[in-house]
Amino acid sequence: MFVTMLKAKLHRVTVTHSELEYEGSCAIDGRLLDTAGIREYEQIEIYNIANGERFTTYAIRAEDNSGIISVNGAAAHKANPGDLVIVCAYVGLNPQELLSYKPKLVYVDKQNRITHTRNTIPVQVA
Repeated sequence: MFVTMLKAKLHRVTVTHSELEYEGSCAIDGRLLDTAGIREYEQIEIYNIANGERFTTYAIRAEDNSGIISVNGAAAHKANPGDLVIVCAYVGLNPQELLSYKPKLVYVDKQNRITHTRNTIPVQVA
């Protein structure tokens, strides 16, 4: 049995481009991909904080340290430049792998530069 787990998260990155006529996918700053462990052409989920849209696409590599988050093709209807989004990748793990598993969580500033990483989400009680 495999359990689907969060593999990586780019938390609250800012969309820099929205290219409707592009072939598809989401171009992401290469340094962000490397830090999160997301591979080029890997399936990703994007959750738009600005409008609640949730959609699936795949990652392509943009120039390292460019800050680019470009939502392309049909998905361009779901995100605009300036929108904050969460980009997630998931992985299927067997019970043995689950014992030591930790996701890679990447946090950025307003220019999509990495501020820090974590492998747990702190619990906040209201």
